[in-house]
Amino acid sequence: MATAAYEQLKLHMTPEKFYVEACDDGADDVLTIDRVSTEVTLAVKKDVPPSAVTRPIFGILGTIHLVAGNYLIVITKKTKVGEFFNHVIWKATDFDVLSYKKTMLHLTDIQLQDNKTFLAMLNHVLNVDGFYFSTTYDLTHTLQRLSNTSPEFQEMSLLERADQRFVWNGHLLRELSAQPEVHRFALPVLHGFITMHSCSINGKYFDWILISRRSCFRAGVRYYVRGIDSEGHAANFVETEQIVHYNGSKASFVQTRGSIPVFWSQRPNLKYKPLPQISKVANHMDGFQRHFDSQVIIYGKQVIINLINQKGSEKPLEQTFATMVSSLGSGMMRYIAFDFHKECKNMRWDRLSILLDQVAEMQDELSYFLVDSAGQVVANQEGVFRSNCMDCLDRTNVIQSLLARRSLQAQLQRLGVLHVGQKLEEQDEFEKIYKNAWADNANACAKQYAGTGALKTDFTRTGKRTHLGLIMDGWNSMIRYYKNNFSDGFRQDSIDLFLGNYSVDELESHSPLSVPRDWKFLALPIIMVVAFSMCIICLLMAGDTWTETLAYVLFWGVASIGTFFIILYNGKDFVDAPRLVQKEKID
Repeated sequence: MATAAYEQLKLHMTPEKFYVEACDDGADDVLTIDRVSTEVTLAVKKDVPPSAVTRPIFGILGTIHLVAGNYLIVITKKTKVGEFFNHVIWKATDFDVLSYKKTMLHLTDIQLQDNKTFLAMLNHVLNVDGFYFSTTYDLTHTLQRLSNTSPEFQEMSLLERADQRFVWNGHLLRELSAQPEVHRFALPVLHGFITMHSCSINGKYFDWILISRRSCFRAGVRYYVRGIDSEGHAANFVETEQIVHYNGSKASFVQTRGSIPVFWSQRPNLKYKPLPQISKVANHMDGFQRHFDSQVIIYGKQVIINLINQKGSEKPLEQTFATMVSSLGSGMMRYIAFDFHKECKNMRWDRLSILLDQVAEMQDELSYFLVDSAGQVVANQEGVFRSNCMDCLDRTNVIQSLLARRSLQAQLQRLGVLHVGQKLEEQDEFEKIYKNAWADNANACAKQYAGTGALKTDFTRTGKRTHLGLIMDGWNSMIRYYKNNFSDGFRQDSIDLFLGNYSVDELESHSPLSVPRDWKFLALPIIMVVAFSMCIICLLMAGDTWTETLAYVLFWGVASIGTFFIILYNGKDFVDAPRLVQKEKID
C-alpha cells in the first residue's frame, strides 16, 4: 500500500512564510516555505503563528520561478469523479498562484509586463480541463503494472512510485521531490480524462472506468508538436485504460496512441492543412527504435494501426512508417495500414468492420489483464494496439472505442455478466453510457491538443454518421483553423513553461517576450475584416443600379480574396509562433 498523501490541508500565510498544515486524523506535520530564502522545511502545528491568514486548500501543485521570483501553486477547488476500489478520485477545478514576494517594486516596467505574461501562460494551462488526482491511489499506473511490483515499490510515496510520463506537475514538484520527509504534501497530478460509471446488465452490477493518461514528454499543441524527439518520445502520446470491477474481480484493457514516430513537422502557415515535412537530416531509425524499445519494455507486443490517408500529402508519412517497421524487423511489432477516409467515404462507417475483422485474431492473442476476487492474476495483456492518425484524435478515438468494446464483450462474458450469445450492442442502457463516455474522452483529448472538441463524435455517441455531425465537424474544424494559426504559439509557450521545457531567467539580457510582433501578424485579420465589412456595406448601401452595386461587391470581394492569396504565399509570417526557446527542439 503506497504511503498516502495528505488529503485535508490548510494554508496559513504570513509576510515571511507559507505554512501548509496537514489536518488528517493524527497528523501534526506542517510544511513550511520561507518566502524570502525559499527554504522548505518540516515543522509542527504549534509552530504556526496565530496571526497567520488561513484558508483551506486541497493540494499543492508545486512551485515555479518567474521574473518576480518564486510562486506557490495550490488547488483551491475539486470535484469528486468517483471511487476506485475504495479510493476517491478527484478532479482539480480551480487553482491559485501565490507570489513569494510581498511587492513588485523591485521590477522594471518591462519585467512587470513579462511577469504578467508568464502568469497568463500558467493560468492558461491551469484553465484547461482535465487535471485529476487521488491522495491514496496511484493513477499513473495501469492495473497490470501495479500487480507486478515489489514490496519496496508498494511502500513508496505516491510521488516516488509514479510513472513520470504522466505526472504533469513533475517539474513543479522538483523541490519537494528532493526532500523525502515532505513527500506526503506532494501530489502527483494526471492530465487527460477519467470517467466512472456503476452499470447493470442482467441484474448484475459492475463498475466501468475509462482513464486516458496524457504524456508530459513532448507535450504541446497540434501543429507545433509532431513526431518524436531524440529520446523517442512521441507527440500527443496517450495511454487509455478501460477497467471493469465486478464481485471483486478486476479486468483491464490498455491501448496507446501517439504521433507517427519519425522526425516530421507540420508548421501552420494559414493553409487549411499545412504540408507535412519529413526531416531529411535526422536519424529516423535511432529515434524510431528508441520509441519502440521503450514501448515493448512497458507494454509488450505492438500492433500498430496507422489510419492516415494512403494518398495525397499524408502518403509519404505512411510509406515512411511502413518502411521503418520493415527495416527494424522486430518480431514484437505488427503493422497495419488502414486508410480510414477512403474506406469510410460516403458515410460508409459500417466498413470499419473490415479493420476489426482483420485484427480480431491479434486482439485475442494480446488478451487483457484479469485478476480474480482472491487477488490471483488469471490473465495478462501481452501487448497493445498502438493507433494513430495525423493528430491521433478523431479517427484514432473511433477505432479505440471499437477495439475496447470487443475486449469488454469478452471480459463481461468471462466474468459471467453477459450470457452466452449476448452482445453488448444489444444492451441499450449500457451502450448509451459506453458511447457517450468514449465521445467525452475524444473531446477531452482533442481540446487539450487541438483546442476544440473532437470530430466524428456523432458516430462514437450514436453508432452512425449524421448530417448534423458533419456540420459540427465543420464548425470545430473552423475553430481549430483559427486557433492553430492565431493563438497556438501562446498555447505552446504556456505548456513549455508549465512543464519546465523553458525556465525563466530574470537575469537574461534580452527577454524572448520583448520581441515585437511582426506587423504582418496583425495584417491578416485586419485586412480580411475590412474587406468583408466593405462587401456588406456595399450590399446595404446599394448604388443607383444593381450593376453598380455588383461592381462594388466584386471589387472588394476580389480585393479580399487576392490579399488572402498573397498572404498565403508566405503564410508562416502571419501565424502566432512560439517565442520561448525550449531546452531541446527537434522537428
